Amino acid sequence: MSAPSQIPTPAHTLADSMLSRRFGKETVNYFSSSPINRLSFLRSEHPFLSSALKHPSTRFVLLNNLAPLTRSPSEPYYAKYDEVRKLVAPEFFEPSEEDMVKAFDSRKTNPNLIFLGLDESRKEGGMAWKIYQGTPYFALDVTAKGSEAQQSAAKDVVSAMEDKGLSFFQTRVITTFTPDDAAIYAQARALMDWNNRNTFCGTCGNPTLSVNAGTKRACPPTDAAREAQGQSTERPACSTRTTISNLSFPRTDPTIIVAVVSHDNKRVLLGRSKRFPPNWYSTLAGFIEPAESIEDAVRREVWEEAGVTLSRVVIHSSQPWPYPANLMIGAIAQVSEPAHENINLEHDPELEDARWFKVEEVEEALRIGTSDLSAGAGPEYKGGLRLPPPTAIANQLIRSAVDADYFRGGDKCSL
Repeated sequence: MSAPSQIPTPAHTLADSMLSRRFGKETVNYFSSSPINRLSFLRSEHPFLSSALKHPSTRFVLLNNLAPLTRSPSEPYYAKYDEVRKLVAPEFFEPSEEDMVKAFDSRKTNPNLIFLGLDESRKEGGMAWKIYQGTPYFALDVTAKGSEAQQSAAKDVVSAMEDKGLSFFQTRVITTFTPDDAAIYAQARALMDWNNRNTFCGTCGNPTLSVNAGTKRACPPTDAAREAQGQSTERPACSTRTTISNLSFPRTDPTIIVAVVSHDNKRVLLGRSKRFPPNWYSTLAGFIEPAESIEDAVRREVWEEAGVTLSRVVIHSSQPWPYPANLMIGAIAQVSEPAHENINLEHDPELEDARWFKVEEVEEALRIGTSDLSAGAGPEYKGGLRLPPPTAIANQLIRSAVDADYFRGGDKCSL
């Protein structure tokens, strides 16, 4: 089966190497393979950030309650600095990070502004900094919150955008952007959501400060707001300031998702939740627990949800899923003998149903029966099994599970 057009096709997947000959071409999933170089080591270099903020080529992903600004459901709108100047002052990055922490005043608020990186494929007219050149990208929260002045500025920015016929795309999951735009949006959304959820220190409960261009949060030792209450500006002691973990870092929750193959390679195990549309089935999934390997998590989840006992587990590919910040770790697994294939839904009542589907039925559904949870199948579809769309890693796992070449991959050559 040919690779769906929604899937990214970075150059490295086409490169020849001993590993690619041994294991086959790497699978790249939707929301991954961003065109942006994150340049994480420049996030604390405020002279660079200050220049990037105001550069004519710079583009901003605007999020209103996490909904991205778009021209249409398939095309995000990237704002220029002049369009957000009212909300983000030119001197936003002029104080150093150290000075920002020292001058912290919890009464003063700023919108969450996150440096995403540099698109080095767009060098013409882009920003040059040392050996790096390209178009800078930021994510900006334009939700009306914070001080009265900040709320007013945010509302003005939103109104100006809507007056241009643009709108914020309100939907639970976005899978309509191009692969590049989807990867940029995923990074912006996940980091913005994390910032919004971590405005207070998890140890002492005091307000935190966004640092490192929006990718870390600090618990400052002082707060000028305390002085107005007749208190010392020094905050009570907090252990986050005295250890190596003196910052809060963005969180990613690892999740396994697996396509299970029968002992004879002729059937695939799929399950359905009560919230799924009629005939819609997918791969089994669940969170990895502390002190649990990926392989152990796959075996545990499949047994808990379907009562099936697995033998070999192979990690297939992964997909960042920014709702809010999951990392889907995809696997293909197999049952070793027929006695271990018996389905039992009495352990964990998460699934409404689980079934073994013949490979032929799965192949037909992959051709004409895929859709997301809210959409119908294609016009050729006459009923029967429905499966997730190509933008979901579940689709890629199922494709590999019914692909005979995938299971012969180990015979292609030897290292």
